[in-house]
Amino acid sequence: MTTGKTAGQKKVSAMAIMGSVIAASFGVTTQANRERDFQHGNFNHFVIGGIAFTVFFVLLLSFIVKIIMRFNSV
Repeated sequence: MTTGKTAGQKKVSAMAIMGSVIAASFGVTTQANRERDFQHGNFNHFVIGGIAFTVFFVLLLSFIVKIIMRFNSV
């Protein structure tokens, strides 16, 4: 059973995964990055990165709303 990857191929770094997740969340990415992600990336890493980004984004928005509500005395 082969995974389709050769021993010479390198992994996608954590920073590259997060960059791809953030770019995908805004709907912008380059063709080169998309090809790199599909050829060398691990699906599970992108799913975990996407979930982590979503949780962070929701918490950030919640924090911003709380700050705005506090300044407006609501």
